[in-house]
Amino acid sequence: MEQQDDIKASKEVIQAILKSKKMIRMYPSNNPIYVKTLEDTYARFGDFFDYHEVLLLKIRQNDIMWENEQVYSSAEKEDNLALFLFKDGLRELTFKKGLTAEEMEEFLKITATDFERDVLDDDIVTLLWEKDFQNIQHVADDVILADEENYEVNAVEQIAEAANDPDNVMKAYQDAFKEDEVLKDVDIVPLTDKDLQHLMQELERDAMDKTKKLVDILFELMYLAESRNDFDDLSVYFMSAVEFAMTQGDIPMVTSILSRLQNVMDDANVDQEIKKYLRKIIAYTGSDAIIKLLGEILDSGQELEDKIIEDLVKHLDKNSVSPLMNILGELKSIHARKVVIDALIFIGPKDIMTLSKGLNDSRWYVVRNIIYILRKISDKRAVEFLLKTVRHTDIRVRKEVIRALGELGGGGVFQTLRECLDDPEIQVRSAAVRALGTITSEAAKRIVMDRINDKTFKDKDFEEKKEYFEVLSHWKDKEVFSFLSETLKKKSFFFGSARSDEARACAAYGLGLLGNKEAISLLQKFKGENSKLIREFSYTAIKRLEHGQ
Repeated sequence: MEQQDDIKASKEVIQAILKSKKMIRMYPSNNPIYVKTLEDTYARFGDFFDYHEVLLLKIRQNDIMWENEQVYSSAEKEDNLALFLFKDGLRELTFKKGLTAEEMEEFLKITATDFERDVLDDDIVTLLWEKDFQNIQHVADDVILADEENYEVNAVEQIAEAANDPDNVMKAYQDAFKEDEVLKDVDIVPLTDKDLQHLMQELERDAMDKTKKLVDILFELMYLAESRNDFDDLSVYFMSAVEFAMTQGDIPMVTSILSRLQNVMDDANVDQEIKKYLRKIIAYTGSDAIIKLLGEILDSGQELEDKIIEDLVKHLDKNSVSPLMNILGELKSIHARKVVIDALIFIGPKDIMTLSKGLNDSRWYVVRNIIYILRKISDKRAVEFLLKTVRHTDIRVRKEVIRALGELGGGGVFQTLRECLDDPEIQVRSAAVRALGTITSEAAKRIVMDRINDKTFKDKDFEEKKEYFEVLSHWKDKEVFSFLSETLKKKSFFFGSARSDEARACAAYGLGLLGNKEAISLLQKFKGENSKLIREFSYTAIKRLEHGQ
């Protein structure tokens, strides 16, 4: 190995020690970056020991030497490895071939020690002595060791004197160029994609940890606040914390803030004036800005447990209804829309009036979703708004609102559903008759029976006729039983010809659904009917009544 190669290998060991010193301070020992850094450092030692038995480093105040060659130099007072070792009296460090990874890690942990904060009563020489390394030896200055109490003061004074020497200005300038030259000889290990990924994860986790600490501090400050100005400022800080947490995708943190604020709100001893500030913070969480961030998280594909969203929604105020409706029309994924719909089903009852404004949206799918939400909320106050939507241009909206009206019932519904029975679209007409069947009131039954008796009924498609009789079977009373039986018997003069057979077959179908076994004897009479349609429906109805199918 050439001399220049040896110098380069020594410098790489020093650079690896410097990097490890920083990483050990930043990350726990199980962190992948921590592990990789130590592996790289151990590899640098291995590169040197491939050609040498020992690595002997001489420590000077601002330099580290290997065989009279400078392999490290720094004039800085902070983060100066040479000065860090030198000030405690360390003069030589020897690493032997056979150095274990465990020994190296323990040595690096000593170099990473913050003696001013973590280990007030020890120094690096003491820690090296206590470790009693087999493959790491050190030489300390006995004079320094014998005068420990004055050493640090003397060292600082020496540094100060050196720094004040005018000649050192030129020397520092020259050293700066030398350092550049040194760096040119050092191989910089580039970070891989995996390194960057780990680093980003650590930074994100680090940011979250700091957010929690920040929030804790804000609550402490809130308990200490005395004036209105204090609460004004704290409100702004809390809102910034909410926005930052949401930007980071940290929904549990936002929920935690809201939960803690609510606990304060529930405290009867807290002044009402203070609670006004807390309401302001909670309201900000339901603002357009924060809800928009929530939408971005939902659309990002980030996997979230349903409970995380549910916990957040429980703390949102009614002012979030409008922002949630705004993002409902913009979300791209079905899952995200479902989450927002569920949120509006939970919060919507707090402000039905605002929620109903969504029925005026220009996008049909938004209108249909709002109708669905109102239907699930089951608040009859919504009927007033839904009735205005029943003439919507989109058939999907009309079907949804008819279904909602059928489930909600209430004033004005019957007349509207009756009108919908004449809609140009068969799907809407069928939805209307099913809605009447859902209501199951006497008024609804009368509407269905009147329609069947109407002279225009014979002109309807068979499937639509069948829908009417199926709905009529929801009323399991004597009147319906009699009505269906008489319809089945009207062989020659009811509707006439094939149209008449369709209605009679549907009546047989209805008797089967009604579940009254007294109809079996009547149905038996029509098993041999000339009309194939009547024969089949009568037979099927008998089987249904006999076997409860």
